[in-house]
Amino acid sequence: MLCIRKLGKHFGGLTVLEDVSFDVPVGGIFGLIGPNGAGKTTVFNLITGLLRPSTGTLSFEGRDLVGLAPHQVTHLGIARTFQNIRIFKEMTLLENVMVGMHDKLGYGALGPFLNSRAFRSAEAQGRERALELLSWVRLEARAEMLADNLSYGDQRKLEFARALATQPRLLLLDEPVAGMNTAEKTVLMEEIQNISQRGFGVFLIEHDMRFVMGLCDRIVVLNFGRIIAEGSPEEVRNNPEVIEAYLGREDAEETV
Repeated sequence: MLCIRKLGKHFGGLTVLEDVSFDVPVGGIFGLIGPNGAGKTTVFNLITGLLRPSTGTLSFEGRDLVGLAPHQVTHLGIARTFQNIRIFKEMTLLENVMVGMHDKLGYGALGPFLNSRAFRSAEAQGRERALELLSWVRLEARAEMLADNLSYGDQRKLEFARALATQPRLLLLDEPVAGMNTAEKTVLMEEIQNISQRGFGVFLIEHDMRFVMGLCDRIVVLNFGRIIAEGSPEEVRNNPEVIEAYLGREDAEETV
């Protein structure tokens, strides 16, 4: 689905990524891990058009991503969440999700002002779809609640629903369980599994090793901007370079 070849990113004399190559397959849950500063978020920023690579290629379902603006990447079928939750807290849950589908409703820029039949029909369809997406993350009963009143974990689930409103085929999750307690992480793991089972590709970066190992089908490990390991959770868990560079020997033994 997503093909990355010899990807590099340099900021002046600082090399953040170098010679990074891997494929994200169709379906399943794919993970990218590594210590702070390894270059994980930079990979996401390059995929989604927030940054342009210094070297290498990026393609999604055979389409070149290099040089595309973020909205063009979204239009191709890639959606993203951020480490710091970005929702509209003074809007309802329903309104937050509908914001994510504004490009798909098709009533034109003047529709809201003219209150045309096409606008009213599209709004009704959008509302119905937004409620469906909220039901996927078990928030439909609170659709009319202000997003600011949600717990931290539920705000993250709302962000998932809004990302899915763009009708992606690949969902990028940037540290989805950052700042969560154990119970919230368990709930969110179930939500991500449900999203994957509905046919969406999921590509996540995360620091919580237990979470990644229990969720991902395949994992790539970055360290200092280079790939040091790739494989199944079991293969990555037992890789000596990963143990040394990321897990630490004591932590690695705890995950076994």
